[in-house]
Amino acid sequence: MRIGELAERAGTTTRTLRYYESRGLLPARRDELGHRAYDESDLKLLRQIRTLQDFGFELEETRPFVECLRAGHPEGDSCPASLAVYRRKLDELDALIGELQAVRATIAVRLASADEPPLCELGGQEL
Repeated sequence: MRIGELAERAGTTTRTLRYYESRGLLPARRDELGHRAYDESDLKLLRQIRTLQDFGFELEETRPFVECLRAGHPEGDSCPASLAVYRRKLDELDALIGELQAVRATIAVRLASADEPPLCELGGQEL
């Protein structure tokens, strides 16, 4: 298939595909007329990249998954390098979750103290 069809089937643009090609993530094969030529395995690579990016992976973090697929594995996450990226990403997510929980706790405390009426609204009496 040509680049336009691949882009359409993958839900992306030809510009993105050329960028992936320049980064070495998508093979740069040409047909006898010099046009870029792709097949179903390229579509699988793109779907892997897109899924990982939707999950928050940086483009370079998708490389081990792409290489795993290119090596003939049925899934991009069945190689040790891919699993290492998953482990790093989980560590990053755990750290972010911890940070967000701390921020949430701080906001909850501030909200609770802001909801308390000031002493002047209690009839001017101090306790």
